[in-house]
Amino acid sequence: MQDWLWMTAAELGRGIGAGEIDPEALTEAYLAAIAAHEHGASTYARLTETRARAEAAAAAARARTGQRLSLLDGVPVSWKDLFDTAGVATESGSALLEGRVPVRDAEVLRTAGAAGLVCLGKTHMSEFAFSGLGLNPITATPPCVNGEGAVPGGSSSGAATSVAYGLAAGAIGSDTGGSVRIPAAWNDLVGLKTTHGRISTDGVVPLVPSFDSVGPLARTVEDAALLLAALEGRKPVDLRGASLAGRRFAVLETVAMDGLREAPRAAFLSAIDRLRAAGARVEALAVPEVTEAMALSGILYTPEAYGTWGEVIEAAPEKMFAPILERFRGGAEARASALIVAGNVLKRCKAAYFAATAGYDAVLMPTAANLPPDHERLLSDAEYYVTENLLTLRNTRIGNLMGGCGMSLPTGVPSCGMQMLAPPMTEARLLRLAAAAGLPPAALRRTAAGLQSAAATAARRAGKPPLRGGIGANATNPYRIVSFSGRRRGTALSLGANGATTTPAPEAEKAVTPCSPNGSRTFRPMRSRVCGHFLILMHRLRRMRRMCCT
Repeated sequence: MQDWLWMTAAELGRGIGAGEIDPEALTEAYLAAIAAHEHGASTYARLTETRARAEAAAAAARARTGQRLSLLDGVPVSWKDLFDTAGVATESGSALLEGRVPVRDAEVLRTAGAAGLVCLGKTHMSEFAFSGLGLNPITATPPCVNGEGAVPGGSSSGAATSVAYGLAAGAIGSDTGGSVRIPAAWNDLVGLKTTHGRISTDGVVPLVPSFDSVGPLARTVEDAALLLAALEGRKPVDLRGASLAGRRFAVLETVAMDGLREAPRAAFLSAIDRLRAAGARVEALAVPEVTEAMALSGILYTPEAYGTWGEVIEAAPEKMFAPILERFRGGAEARASALIVAGNVLKRCKAAYFAATAGYDAVLMPTAANLPPDHERLLSDAEYYVTENLLTLRNTRIGNLMGGCGMSLPTGVPSCGMQMLAPPMTEARLLRLAAAAGLPPAALRRTAAGLQSAAATAARRAGKPPLRGGIGANATNPYRIVSFSGRRRGTALSLGANGATTTPAPEAEKAVTPCSPNGSRTFRPMRSRVCGHFLILMHRLRRMRRMCCT
């Protein structure tokens, strides 16, 4: 059952359809994993166990009778804590909304339920969704999967970590300025920002209604396509036969390539090389109107956000995280005439942007110009918080201002994503391009990262030093694990991209029985629960090495 936690949503759905996976057992496996995980409480604001079990039981019954509602019928997912859930608190990451219990589900949640998705619970988020960092000292801040001292990106922070840590098969978030794509990039996932207005926001706690959108975070492009179909009640996009041959991409040089940190720049250029190798034509493009549009962000976003929440905020401002409060209040004195002028200028800039990019299949740029910032420094250094938050959201905000759809794809380098932008309502085209891109499969990388994290957790609980290592690409093979190595109690192990071996200690060799002829694994009794879990993880890592090197 533990292997289920690292399968893609599509794989789980196919397993349910084939009678190999029971939705009830699958849901219980996720609920148990959440309860046991050291970051479970910082990922989930609250679980919906009763609902999840009821939905799983219904899915199991449909599977037995051949009446499944969709491929994802019975697959458990998480929901950002701004989607209304009937009878369960929805607080949008804010103490100001503590105890807010809606009487009905958000429309998108009802639609997803009609496709059979199982609601595991509500995930933590940035306060009122008004930050791209994922830092929330008021409720909780989950750690980035690539470094526990770093923030995970926001505002859909818990949504990303629920998938990255194997605590959900997929997640549903929202994106107003990058809130799906940033946490997806920093946690090596696929994140889809849908066109504003494509998916209903009825029953979704708003931030800036003129820009709010809904979108999935997933391990693969296929999962993102399936989740999109479930969210809007349509058939999924057919990804078969997708190719980059003859496709034309523009790298937006205006704003998006300025001031990039070293790792995001290198990762992006490497991804571009892979697109070219796959037959795509990639060209640099300058669109001066993007600079003009970006200068309007403050007047377009902040006054509407304050207008939406100002009365609630000013009733108890002491309950808010100070930087978020300050950002809201920045819109308090805006003049209506300035808003109208800004809206008209934005229309002109959008027209110029789409005219300049009309001949391209998609526009490319790094998802974020920076890597996940340090959690503690963000709390103690106000200037660092502001500069990093603005830099984090800069590139993704281009997509929101221009009004199209966008995706963040993993590049193979930890916490470095590549963003694809396309015109409004062209999600099908975007998904097919992303599927054809052939970037490192997120599912494989997340499995490795999840096992590493689980091994480190077990070690910490046993009072042992954690494993050290990293996951990423190298020049020889950008799609495989670069390194995973450690030494503990006489156990030396390494998992590399080019056939490095895993060498268990003698104790491990005695504890783990080789695979049976049918591929099943049998484990002998363990003297210690922690030791047992660690040895199981070692065995799985050995299996993964064999899979990666075939």
